[in-house]
Amino acid sequence: MLIFLAAFAAMAGITLIETRRHPGPTDWVRNLQAYGLDFLIAYVVHRYWPQWMGGSLIHASSLAFWIALPLFFLVRDFTEWLFHYAQHRLPWLWAMHSLHHSDPEMTALTTNRHFWGDRLVKALTIWPLATMIMDPTDAIFQIYMVFSLYHYFVHANLKIDFGRWSWVLNSPAYHRRHHSRLVEHYDSNFAALFPIFDVIFKTYHRPDGWPPCGLDEAPQSLGDLIVWPARGPVRKWLGKRGQAASTVSEA
Repeated sequence: MLIFLAAFAAMAGITLIETRRHPGPTDWVRNLQAYGLDFLIAYVVHRYWPQWMGGSLIHASSLAFWIALPLFFLVRDFTEWLFHYAQHRLPWLWAMHSLHHSDPEMTALTTNRHFWGDRLVKALTIWPLATMIMDPTDAIFQIYMVFSLYHYFVHANLKIDFGRWSWVLNSPAYHRRHHSRLVEHYDSNFAALFPIFDVIFKTYHRPDGWPPCGLDEAPQSLGDLIVWPARGPVRKWLGKRGQAASTVSEA
């Protein structure tokens, strides 16, 4: 529960800085609704979802802490990079992930603008995979969770660019390029924390300016957030129901 409170504090603090430095309209209502859904699913997953118990290639407890900590960060970050890359390659994953990219103005609140099913898919795929590779100690996992709050900074509407060191650590400018609407920026900068994986797999591009964000379509209601990947068929079905109800009432 403390990590959720820390996440809310980080999100609120960065949002306050954003509004003072770059005042302007944002999709904050939908983002907070998405945050609520994400919080609920995160609670269910972390409290009730069964953890991988099939063993691991590497046990952090058998290594020196100063080796185990960065190694686990790299293992976990690589699996996050792999999943993120798949989200932009597999249509069924993009159908969910597109909600995150639909924000017309990327801010710290965009961090939790994910379809609620994303966590369930991760809980079945990359999170067990990361544990198969390396089993962390409780202390190492808690440190990783705290450092993950850095994602709120990465999504912030703050024009911060690490320049020639952009390959070392993710930044708002680096991730902004990933969210860009410009075609020439597509399929680049997938890194969660460490862009070194983008460098290795040739998806790294140094930030160049502050491009516009968003997609042609964005959620218009809480209902859209809940059914996002299936919004088209659901709207069509609701439209037919409404039309049928109207016909009956006229009769």
